Amino acid sequence: MDQDDQTPGPFPPETGRSARPLDEVDRRILDELVRDGRTSIRTLAERIHISRTNAYARVERLLQDGVITGFRAQVVPERAGLGTSAYIALTIEQNTWREVSAALGRVRYIEHAALLGGDHDVLALVRAPDNAALRDVVLNRVQGIAGVLSTRTWLVFEEFDGAPAWT
Repeated sequence: MDQDDQTPGPFPPETGRSARPLDEVDRRILDELVRDGRTSIRTLAERIHISRTNAYARVERLLQDGVITGFRAQVVPERAGLGTSAYIALTIEQNTWREVSAALGRVRYIEHAALLGGDHDVLALVRAPDNAALRDVVLNRVQGIAGVLSTRTWLVFEEFDGAPAWT
């Protein structure tokens, strides 16, 4: 939320400052926590060969700097009843990103959305139980948002996570 817009959106507010550069120990901490966010400080320290005090201080700094924004479970969508995934590209009216992003943040089954530069303005990842639910998301919910001019949908057949960028 910034001073011009008092309506919070689905995305975290910018802090206005850059995080300190990550060193090798910070990157190893991030790797371990991404691999298992439930890792204790003691285990983390043992795995990367630093003291518990140092591990605790570094994790706290990474949290305070906004490098780590939280801890969560990784869910396999299909096993959670979300068997259909798709990317929806949206073309929106100029200067409607704040309103459109806020509305997208309230649409069930939209997992992620991003403002783009290029042929489309927004890309949203949808994970729905089936094609009927996906159809409802696209044709009724997303296309019904004020400011959305058009959409284009791509079904996801298979996916994988790449290597973390900080390594």
